[in-house]
Amino acid sequence: MEKFGVAKRDILAERVEKTREAQTEAKQQFTDALQRFLAVTKAEGGDLQRKYEDMSKEFTRSEERAKEVNTRIASVEDVAEALFREWKEELGKYANASLRSDSQRQLDLTRRRYDAMIGLMKRAAQRMDPILATFRDQVLFLKHNLNARALAQLDTTHRTLEADISRLISDMETSIREAENFIRDLKSGT
Repeated sequence: MEKFGVAKRDILAERVEKTREAQTEAKQQFTDALQRFLAVTKAEGGDLQRKYEDMSKEFTRSEERAKEVNTRIASVEDVAEALFREWKEELGKYANASLRSDSQRQLDLTRRRYDAMIGLMKRAAQRMDPILATFRDQVLFLKHNLNARALAQLDTTHRTLEADISRLISDMETSIREAENFIRDLKSGT
């Protein structure tokens, strides 16, 4: 892309923005999936099959959103590493020591901000895996046990799942805010 006049800095900003959007979508999807899960625990009789199917679809969508977030994070890491590598190499090309020193400080600051942001993104993404595992287990269990006993089992799981998703959403919101700040600072050159 840089050969076509798009700077790595702009590519990084765009990829961070797309990752932020993917996290926002994943946050909403996990919230929706939790609501479907809770609806299944309150289902009765003939409603159970339909609610199971809804929950199964939400689980599949949640898996897709989680995969998208992880793909976007990897994309951000790729361009960021290329940007930082290039920036570091170019420091040696400065003739003016003061400009080189200013550029080094800016590189160090940008790298620290980036490391904090990507750390938050990864932490939020890692929280999705155990939640997905719990959802998967419940969907499979319900698939083969569409009865009252299965519902009782789901009811005991929903409190844990609810707490896990609340923590995930909190982590994602923190990560989203940090991404927004990083994009703003990257675009303004600070």
